[in-house]
Amino acid sequence: MIWRTGLFWLAMASMGGAVELTLPPSARLTAERDTAPDIYAAPVSVFKDNEVQTLRIEGDVKRSAWRIEIAGATPLQILRPLRRELEAEGYTILLDCDASSCGGFDFRFAIETLPAPNMYVDIRSYQFITALKGTTSAPENVVTILTSTETSSAYVQIIQAEAPLSDRGASTPRQAAVASGAPDANGLAQGLLDRGHVVLSALEFDSGTSSLGNKTFAALENLAAFLKAQPEVQVVLVGHTDSVGLLEPNIALSRSRAESVRQRLINQYGVPEDRIDAHGMGYLAPIATNLTAQGREANRRVEAVLLPRNN
Repeated sequence: MIWRTGLFWLAMASMGGAVELTLPPSARLTAERDTAPDIYAAPVSVFKDNEVQTLRIEGDVKRSAWRIEIAGATPLQILRPLRRELEAEGYTILLDCDASSCGGFDFRFAIETLPAPNMYVDIRSYQFITALKGTTSAPENVVTILTSTETSSAYVQIIQAEAPLSDRGASTPRQAAVASGAPDANGLAQGLLDRGHVVLSALEFDSGTSSLGNKTFAALENLAAFLKAQPEVQVVLVGHTDSVGLLEPNIALSRSRAESVRQRLINQYGVPEDRIDAHGMGYLAPIATNLTAQGREANRRVEAVLLPRNN
């Protein structure tokens, strides 16, 4: 990062010619994660027919989230100058959509997003672009930008992927089946190993209850399989609620939900008790707005957080 005359400049050096993206003076870095070698599945289509098409890039992947102290801005106002800068540097815009046209909730949870509170996304109000240098059959660099806003702040996530010179031309578009259900075993494992946590999708918790349905949940099967294949790790199950009710009862409820998941993993799948713990956060770590029924449903969740095993 380079500081120039009160502006943050995000230098994407060695990416087919450096491109510098300018953010306002009030921008503050909230999260950063670089991995190499890694695979980034860059969205190239909106959510349609229960899937998002992606372009997989193998190479150096850089992720950053920024918070901008600015009141009254729209996601498009934040994104537009960044899009212009990418186009000026020779990038082709493959995908350009807002919350409504992208697919709202489904698209948001189909794409890679840094966790809250570092990156806030209002599922009713966000903008997203995917920009490519090279071609889809021979990609050189891919940049995706996600912007969203709340009352007094704006949030920007930038993910950059650069294909090594020796590998360019090896990536092809593919379809990523997503969403109403849990990720498959490989997706869950990759989420845990890459990001350190995953949402255990499609668990059924109604508002105000901690009862876990009797049906089989793919997320729990996949988590149990992961733990058996990775004996050196353990997980903490963290329960979350929507914002209905007071904090203390919600913390108790969220812990009870996490404990229900823990007991299911122990009793049904034979996961040793010392491999999993359970805690509750109540409504303190939302991943969506609590102002809509859809957002509250997303916030009622249990996440698995990966830890080294205590020996």
